[in-house]
Amino acid sequence: MTDKHNAFENLESRLQARKNEYDAISVPEAAASQAVQAGIRQASRKRKTRLRWLTSSISAAALVLLFTGCIRVSPAFASFVEQLPGMESVVSLIRQDKGLMMAIDQSLLQKVGIADEHDGGSVTVEGIITDESRMVIFYKMKGIKDVEKSGFDIDLLDENGKQLPVAFSYASPHADSDAKDPVYENFIDASFPNETSPPDVLTVVFKSRNAAKPGVWKVTLPVDKNLTKGMKKVIPVHQLLVIDGQRIQVKQATMYPTRVVLDVQLDSSNTKKIFGLSNLQLVDEQGRAWRTDTSIGEDTRSIYFESMYFSKPKKLTLQGSGFSGLDKKELDFTLNLKTHEITGGPPGLQMLGSKVKGADLTIDFSVPDSMENSFVLSFSKVKDSSGHSYQVPGSSWSPGYGKDQNHTTVSSTIENGGKLHGELQMQISTYPSRVKAPFSLEIPIDN
Repeated sequence: MTDKHNAFENLESRLQARKNEYDAISVPEAAASQAVQAGIRQASRKRKTRLRWLTSSISAAALVLLFTGCIRVSPAFASFVEQLPGMESVVSLIRQDKGLMMAIDQSLLQKVGIADEHDGGSVTVEGIITDESRMVIFYKMKGIKDVEKSGFDIDLLDENGKQLPVAFSYASPHADSDAKDPVYENFIDASFPNETSPPDVLTVVFKSRNAAKPGVWKVTLPVDKNLTKGMKKVIPVHQLLVIDGQRIQVKQATMYPTRVVLDVQLDSSNTKKIFGLSNLQLVDEQGRAWRTDTSIGEDTRSIYFESMYFSKPKKLTLQGSGFSGLDKKELDFTLNLKTHEITGGPPGLQMLGSKVKGADLTIDFSVPDSMENSFVLSFSKVKDSSGHSYQVPGSSWSPGYGKDQNHTTVSSTIENGGKLHGELQMQISTYPSRVKAPFSLEIPIDN
C-alpha cells in the first residue's frame, strides 16, 4: 500500500469521524429557519450600504446536510487538503460546488498563510482562489472568545484602504474540535460586479462584536491574478425565452474558472414581476446538472451557476420548472393598521396583528403558501399617510407557524415605525408564489 493511498485512507477516516459528530447534532427545524431569517434581515440592512450579503450562523445545520451519504475523497478534495492541510471541515462546506472544486484541483488556489495576532487572538488567511468574477477567501481564527456566540463583522479593502465594491457572504465560523482553545474555520465568498476586478493587494478586516472583549484583526496579502489570467470565455446567446407569456432575453453566458454567469434581460412589458426562475440548472451533453445559487439585479439580471469550465462541455441546456412572481398590479397595496384591512395586493394576504418592539413596529401577515424552498414575503417600499418612507430590513417565519397547514405567518419589522398608525402604502419585493411552466433553452457552444 502506497503512502499516498494511506494518506487518502486517513483523510477518509477523519472525515467519517467528523460526519459522525455532525450526525449527532440536533438542529431544531424552527430554530434553523429563524436563524436563516435573521441572516436575511442582516443582509437587507447591509446591502443598502456596501452591497454585501450575510448568511446565517447555522453551520451545524448546513453541515448535517452536506455530510449525508458516503464519505469518499475526490481528487479535488484531496488537492485542497494537500494545499491547505487541516482545513478538511471547511472544504466540506464547498465540496458540493463542482466548479470550484475543479478549479482547486487545477492548482488555482493561492496559498497565503498570513496572520494577524494580538491580545491572545489570531486570524490567519490560509488561501484564496480568485478570477475576474469571484474570490473565495479561506481563514482560521484562534484564541478569540465567543466567536460563534457574539459573531463578527468583515470588511474587504483594496490597496488604498477603500471598501471593495463587491457583494460578499460569510457565516459564523465553526470549531474544528471541542478543545478548550479550538480553531475556528470558514470562508468568505465575494462577487465582483461588471467592470470591477480583484485588487492587487487585499486587506481582510475582522471585527469582533463581543462587547466585553472587542478586537480588530487585519490581514493584508498580495493577490496573484496571473493564476486565472485570460481564462474568461464569453458565449453569445441572444435568444428569447418565453415562460407563461413572460419574455426573457438570454443575452450571454460567461465562463470563469470559479463559476458561470448568465446575463438575462426581463422585458419591461411583462405583466408579472419575476422574483426568480425555479429549479434552474445548466445541463451538459452527459446529463450532468450545474446548479445555480443566486442572482443579482432586477430587469437586467446576472444568474450565477457552478462552473463547468474545466469539464469543457460540448452542449448546454438551460432548464427550469417555472418561476416565482406576482402580477405587477398586485405588488402595491394599502394597509390599515387599526382595522387590519388590506386593499389591493395578492389574494389571500391578511394582516393578523402588530406589536411595538422598542422603536420598531412588527406586523404579522398570513400568507396562503409555504416559505419552504421559496421566496419570503418582503417589502421594497413602505410609506405613511404623509409620504414618509420607512425601511423593512427583513421578515421572519417558522415552519408550521400559521393559522392552518395551508398558511404561514410572516413577521415583518418596520424600522422606527413604533409610532405608526392609520394607513400604510406598501410595495412587495418578493412573495412565495410559484408559476409552474417548465422550460428548456439550448445554449450554443463553439469549442
